Amino acid sequence: MNDSSWQPEPVPAGPAYDAQVGPHTRPMPIVPDAAGRDFDDREARDRGAVSDGGSPFRADTPPQEPMPSPPPPHAEHPQDSSPPPQKKRAGRDLRAAIGVGVGLGAVIFASLLIVKAVFVGVVVVAVVVGLWELTSRLQEQKGIKAPLVPLAVGGAAMVIAGYVRGAEGAWVAMALTVLAVLVWRMTEPPEDYLKDVTAGAFAAFYVPFLATFVAMLLTADDGPQRVITFLLLTVVSDTGAYAVGWRFGKTKLAPRISPGKTREGLFGAVAFAMVAGALCMEFLIDGGAWWQGLLLGLAVAVSATLGDLGESMIKRDLGIKDMGTLLPGHGGIMDRLDSLLPTAPVVWLLLAAFVGTG
Repeated sequence: MNDSSWQPEPVPAGPAYDAQVGPHTRPMPIVPDAAGRDFDDREARDRGAVSDGGSPFRADTPPQEPMPSPPPPHAEHPQDSSPPPQKKRAGRDLRAAIGVGVGLGAVIFASLLIVKAVFVGVVVVAVVVGLWELTSRLQEQKGIKAPLVPLAVGGAAMVIAGYVRGAEGAWVAMALTVLAVLVWRMTEPPEDYLKDVTAGAFAAFYVPFLATFVAMLLTADDGPQRVITFLLLTVVSDTGAYAVGWRFGKTKLAPRISPGKTREGLFGAVAFAMVAGALCMEFLIDGGAWWQGLLLGLAVAVSATLGDLGESMIKRDLGIKDMGTLLPGHGGIMDRLDSLLPTAPVVWLLLAAFVGTG
């Protein structure tokens, strides 16, 4: 409603209206407004008081103020000026991540079902690429020159030796690989020798030696089922941590290492992995029991989380987000191996304790 509907018709000039209205005086005439309502005087009109004629205006109506100027177009709806609430979004391209994950899974399962040696070859390729990513980032970010050639050759030999000769073969190949790193680095100037060979020994243990336990899982009679159990539990643990943490995560697990991880996500990883472990031990592993699967799932959730945190610590020290860009939506090979590598010896050890290594 605009301002004009609150104003009476103009009052004719005259002595009765020119006089000053005092506290005890009232103008004598009562002039109706355009709608037929009576206003006693200017003072009563300004106050909005009820006249003797029964005006519908309430006495508590506040004095009228000038109508404010129209707001600018962008301010017509103040509630629209605030940004809409942001939905939680994943930090990566989910379509690419899912597509790459399905492709990798297809390659792994196909190699397991065809010939065991083919899967060992897949592990060797993953190890060599992972070593290349790790040594490249060390040199780029820290100037550390861990020799790649002896690491790649020794890493491949380590995995094959673990598959053919078991733990004894893996340890021998590990020792020879470290020795080759020490000798190879002697061909360059002595500056930073200790730093370079230490990084080389770390890389040899972190990537190929831990991956050797995957090949050792395969040597059992139900080897493919053990490898599938290992991979499935690790993936389920990561998925449970992501799903529960994304939906309910509030309490940070290790904010200085990985701000995105929460305690709620860890509980989700444990719950998902324990259920999956019970099912796998009951239906996939020869001689397994569901209660053993609960323990196996709990151990996998813990080791996978620690492996992820360990990789995050390395990347934070290097000042990078991903180890590589080979896998769209995932980063590099090492960004996918971070939770798998430390989980492999845990699964091998527990399965050996529960059902043996045969």
